[in-house]
This record gives sequence, structure tokens and C-alpha cells, in this order.
Amino acid sequence: MVTITIDGKEYEVAERRTILQAIDDLGLLMTEVDIPHYCFHPKLAVDGSCRLCQVEVEGLPKLQIACDTPVRDGMIVKTANQRVKDARKGVMELLLINHPLDCPICDQAGECKLQDYSFDYGIESARTQEPRRPAKKNADLGPTIVFDQERCILCRRCVRFCREVPKTGELGVFHRGDESVLELFPGTQLDNPYSMNVADICPVGALTTKDFRFKIRVWFLDDQESVCDQCSNGCNIYASRSNNKVYRYLPRRNDAVNDTWICDHGRMSYKQILENRLTEPGIKGQRDVGYRDAIQEAGRLIREARTSSRRIVGVASPYASNEDLFTFRKLLEALGAGPGTFAVQRGEADDVLIKAEKAPNANGARALGFEESYESVGAADVAIVLGHTTTAEYFRDVANLILIDTHVSSLMDQAAVVLPARVTAEKEGTFTNHANRVQRFLPVVEPKFEAWSDGDLLQQIASASGLGGWDSMYSVHEISKELTESIAAFADLQLGSLDDQGRELS
Repeated sequence: MVTITIDGKEYEVAERRTILQAIDDLGLLMTEVDIPHYCFHPKLAVDGSCRLCQVEVEGLPKLQIACDTPVRDGMIVKTANQRVKDARKGVMELLLINHPLDCPICDQAGECKLQDYSFDYGIESARTQEPRRPAKKNADLGPTIVFDQERCILCRRCVRFCREVPKTGELGVFHRGDESVLELFPGTQLDNPYSMNVADICPVGALTTKDFRFKIRVWFLDDQESVCDQCSNGCNIYASRSNNKVYRYLPRRNDAVNDTWICDHGRMSYKQILENRLTEPGIKGQRDVGYRDAIQEAGRLIREARTSSRRIVGVASPYASNEDLFTFRKLLEALGAGPGTFAVQRGEADDVLIKAEKAPNANGARALGFEESYESVGAADVAIVLGHTTTAEYFRDVANLILIDTHVSSLMDQAAVVLPARVTAEKEGTFTNHANRVQRFLPVVEPKFEAWSDGDLLQQIASASGLGGWDSMYSVHEISKELTESIAAFADLQLGSLDDQGRELS
């Protein structure tokens, strides 16, 4: 560690870090210490191309770029004196010489760093009269990204991202001097599993996603913290919503989980909130069934099985939250139905973020004592099933299947009772990712039809089954408290005490 002074305040920072990196490590960048920057990104290699982050370092004759100047013990840095301000104005003027004046129609307006920095650090008006350099407009770079070349300020973030993260290297800067342009390499297109991240890191409106382009102005949106549920990595995300509708997912920084990235598949999974949803409860052989009737029928089937001492089994879902699974475990114990099983689907993985387990909470199910099984549950009078990670063959010897699910599936045809449940974006809870990090997610939207969380439905079914102690209103926070007090691995991981970065199991 070394001690540096920034604008009169001393800070202890790690050695072998640049000034910008050190300030970012402290969590002060653009909050308490304003050093505007374009090319710098905390998860990419240093480029030093935009020159906007110049600061004055005592003892050096010229201004230094903070992104590529290593800290040293006793260093004194000034970020806000007149010399620095004049340099920033000069850089901003150069960056804006060829930039089109189309903020009112630009899709980046409202979250554009060129817009923000020109207002905060730029000059009031341009001094040039020459026409702006013509460049490509609405260029197709691949299946996910549209490129407005005229807006590009050549920060090269996207170039470094493609080289360093997916390591596909589709983009490059071609030509020299004032003729430099960003282009695809000949014969390629921007088509990798993380391609849409280039739109996130583009500080201007040059790179936009086809999915979100011209959908809604960003100032109509607010972002809710959540967790992606498409694989066991549990990438941290923001869900951008307006009028009870999700318009996009964006990656949220968590250095222990996903840095600042998210895969394209996870990003597009917001569409699953509405697509192919199970919207109505059902009882086999009956029509126009309400929630109350379906829950009472589920309770009746369980009561009859218990009265006749017939076998009851439970199959959990790795998409259910820890709180839902704990409620399920309690119910199975009360019914004498054993620990319950679960199955998790697997698929392709990579060395960046995508994990083979295609569910967010398989480790949570394991930690809560559910047994991973891919065999038939065997002969049973009643099977209580969460989700559809198994097939009808799994329940071939089951007389009555009670299905709690979020989406339409083939299991519905076999089920005696079907109950619609909420998806991740519609409830609160925690997931345990592949590295045993417990992460909290918050409700983003309300379902457009009647639906309850898995845990709430299980509590209602337990009450309808005549079990004692299940008549109170369901509270996910009370369940979380009971979970952390009952399961040693979850100690000190109560829902209300988790921050936005999560913590690992004990």
C-alpha cells in the first residue's frame, strides 16, 4: 500500500495501480473525485486514447493521463485546478468536432457520457465552421448490434472488449489520424455470446442493440437490482422497467461474479417474463377453475394420501429461491415425504460467464438437503412438483401430480392440479450460485394475472391439507429468518441483511 494525496485529501491505495484504478478501487471515481474518462474501463486493458482524464501530478512538468500513470508513495494529484479544466475543455472540443448534433433523436440520450461531459466539462459552443466528417449511418454489425459510425469517438472500448473478454476480436480501428474509423474486420460480423456488451460500454450512441433501439426513452425507465436466472453463475443485473413492464436487462457490476458483463442469452431472458406463461390454475377434468378451488383440491389429494398411508413425494426446482425451497422442505418433512429430489438441466459452458448448469439455484437445493436425481420417482399416490425441469416419464407411476409452475409445459397434461407461480422478476428471494454465493433479488414487476410465489402456494396447500401451524400469512422475510436459524450453512445470510454483492455460504 502507498499513500497519495488527491485534491488535498490523503488516501491509502494499492501499489502498482494507476491513479484512475486506485480511485475506482476506493469507490470514489465520479462520486467524490471527478476525473472524466472515455477509454478507461475498470475491466479492460488501459488504452490511453481519449486523453480526457488528464490530471496534474506535483513534480511533473506536463499533465498526466490518470488512466496510465502509476501511483507512488507521496504522490500529490490535482484534479480540479484551472490548468486541468482548460485541458478537459480542449479535449472535449476535439471530440465534438465531427460528432453530429442529433441528441434529440439519438437512442443514447439520457445516458450518454458525451452529453454529460460536454455539459459539465466542455465549451459552450463550437468554434469550427467546417462541415462534419461524413460516416456510416445505421450500419448492421451482426445479429444484435447497429452501428452509427458518425457518433463514434474512437475510445476503442468495444475493440478491447472483443479481444479480451470473448477473445473473438471482430472489431478494429482502421486508417490513421483524422481518417481513423471503427470497422469490422473483413469477412467477419459481430456475433459472439457477449456481443451486446459493446452497447453497454459504448459511452456515446454509436453502438446500440437491435432489441432495445428506439423502444423507449431511458428517462421513462427505472432500474431494479436483480439476478439473472439462466445459469448457475447468477450474473448481477439491472432490470429496466416502466409501467409494470421490463424493457431490458443490463449487467450490474459484481467483481466476484460477473465483473461488469452478461451473456446475450441472459440479457434477452427478460422476454420470458411474459412469453408462454402459465396463467390459469386448473384441475384435471374441470374448466374455469379458480385458485381457491385448485388449492383445496391439492389439499384434498394430500389428505386422502395421508389417511391411507400412501406415498407422497416431492420434486423441487433449481429455479426456485432458497426461501421457496426451505418452505418445500418443511412441507415434505411435515408430510413424512422424505427429503425430496431435484434435477438440473445442463448445456454448453465457456470460460467467461456461462455455466453448464442451466438454473440459478442448484447449489441452494443441494445445501438445503434435496437429492439430485434423474430417475423416476417410483410409485406414489401424490407428487408435489415445482417447475418442469423433469419430464412426464419421471412421474409414470404417480397417481396424482400437483404441479406448481411458471410456464406452460408437457407436465400440465399429466397433472391433477396446476397452479401458476411467479417468476424471479415477480418476487423476492435469494439464489445460491455455483460458487456458493448467496445473492438477493427483488421484485421488478407484478404479474399481469393472479400468481403467487412457490413458497406462498406451498403454505396455502399445507393449510388446505389440514397440517397444523401453516395458517399464518406467508412472509418471505420470516421464512428467511427461519432458514438462517435452522440451516447452519445459511447463518448470517438473512434476506434483509444481504447487500447488493451477496455473501458466500458458511
